[in-house]
Amino acid sequence: MGLRILLAGATGAIGKRLTPLLLEAGHTVVGTTRSAAKAENLRRQGVEPVVVDVFDADALSRAVVSARPEIVIHQLTDLPAGIEPSRMAEAIVGNARIRDEGTRNLVRAALAAGSRRLIAQSIAWAYAAGPRPYTEDAPLDDHAEGGRATTVNGVIALENWILGPSPIEGVVLRYGRLYGPGTGIGMPPASLPLHVDAAAYAALLAVDHGTPGIFNIAQPNEEVATEKAVAELGWNADFRNPA
Repeated sequence: MGLRILLAGATGAIGKRLTPLLLEAGHTVVGTTRSAAKAENLRRQGVEPVVVDVFDADALSRAVVSARPEIVIHQLTDLPAGIEPSRMAEAIVGNARIRDEGTRNLVRAALAAGSRRLIAQSIAWAYAAGPRPYTEDAPLDDHAEGGRATTVNGVIALENWILGPSPIEGVVLRYGRLYGPGTGIGMPPASLPLHVDAAAYAALLAVDHGTPGIFNIAQPNEEVATEKAVAELGWNADFRNPA
């Protein structure tokens, strides 16, 4: 039986590929966006659109409570298309704010709505230097400096909000570096490649598979271990949406 799912960031790179998968699985999808124009596009796809800014905590709480989602999926980012180099310094700061303040607001809204599981996007390249491949229990690089420190501290904040003491089941997907439709990157990156469809597929599976906790999500590589996602979620890095 389908579930009510709130997809925060429904019009982002992963959100666009995840939405049809959720609908095809029989779920009712409420999708957030900051754009009224994009809301109409969501409606045409069969999504219940909500125009809201994650930084407006009160409006977000009202929207999530009204949506009554059993599952909340956090795919919010603030990154330029194709990771445009000239905008990266600004984007790193904005993205870290979403990971901390935005995630805090979303978690509190999900709690108010009585949601039972919250799935969130994280990254797989925030580990501290150590033996490879990094498993999910390896420490993150909390002594990083410069722009990397901003990124890692944002990741740590996000994961603490998702996995902290709460009646909600928290699931963190540590994604590799995305490529494919909507990412602005056509070929697999040299480090930790992950096709956007396979990233979306992991989020779909996490709706009703796997224990709460952290999962590395990347194509087979020597840097991070992905066996947990394969075993618990039934994830396959080769998944592609034919649509």
